[in-house]
Amino acid sequence: MKLGHREIGPDHPPLVIAEIGINHGGSLDVAKEMVRLAAASGCECVKHQTHILEDEMTDEAKQIFPPNADVSIWEVMARCALSREDEIALKDYTESLGMIYLSTPFSRAAAEFLEEIGVVGYKIGSGEADNLPLIRHIARKGKPVILSTGMQTIDTIRASVEILQASGVEFALLECTNLYPSPPEIVSLKGVTELQNAFPGVPVGFSDHSIGPEMALASVALGACILERHYTDTRYRIGPDIINSMDPAELRFLIDRSREIWIAANNPKQRTEAEEPVYRFARASVVADADLPEGHVITEADIWARRPGSGEIAGYDFDKVVGKRLTRAVTRNTQLKWEDLA
Repeated sequence: MKLGHREIGPDHPPLVIAEIGINHGGSLDVAKEMVRLAAASGCECVKHQTHILEDEMTDEAKQIFPPNADVSIWEVMARCALSREDEIALKDYTESLGMIYLSTPFSRAAAEFLEEIGVVGYKIGSGEADNLPLIRHIARKGKPVILSTGMQTIDTIRASVEILQASGVEFALLECTNLYPSPPEIVSLKGVTELQNAFPGVPVGFSDHSIGPEMALASVALGACILERHYTDTRYRIGPDIINSMDPAELRFLIDRSREIWIAANNPKQRTEAEEPVYRFARASVVADADLPEGHVITEADIWARRPGSGEIAGYDFDKVVGKRLTRAVTRNTQLKWEDLA
């Protein structure tokens, strides 16, 4: 798939998405500083969350307290949501630094707003992964979609995938575990492979809520094309998502290491040009293991393979020498040549 100017898939380095989410606490200045530091870390894509409360939740949400917050989900979002004007300013600032601006719409009104301001694509969070009317509404926009699949199984996500496929939009699926933070005991790296097998041809990535970069980096070796992690300018901030957020230094580390792993994961098994000088001394050559007279018929006990590999007969040709007759006398540790054998 293509998101803005960025190609995404197995033939391209993983796209690392820095999820600011609500870590700015409702402050445009803080959000902009997070974006600035992300750009300085080499980040290509920043993701926000668009919350329009009156279309996102009912009053019942005022009685629901998330596991990672001490106030209701309504209050969390009321404190942290940017105004429409501030989000426009944040998008403009992000794009002025050459980065892709993404946001997750948590409601139909939020999707309409993001469409109005010209986002290049949509991120659908795990909480909406089976919200079929919202997914259908977003898919009708005709833009690329990244869908997180936390709290879902392969079977329960099929209906959402069918909507995206029927719409004709390009889309990717992210393996995800929705606990903040997610301990390794419940993280599923195998989910990356299972999504790839269930939906061949669909780019698969990893949305990481664990602490540290290890799980995200491991997913790259399994073929993850997108890495999404919560991000903050400093982990000393207060907020429900800070505990599993990376800072700019870790963001830079994730970008660099993920590219290295992607390169290594796609290298074929071969002896590289850079290894040739090493191979010439590190491999063994067939040598006489004793003083042997001319005309001697070589047995396995008469020869051995020793470094360096500068001899004419390599150690892997050891068995071809056994049974040959020497055309000249040799001393112990003489590197044998084919012309010595008849």
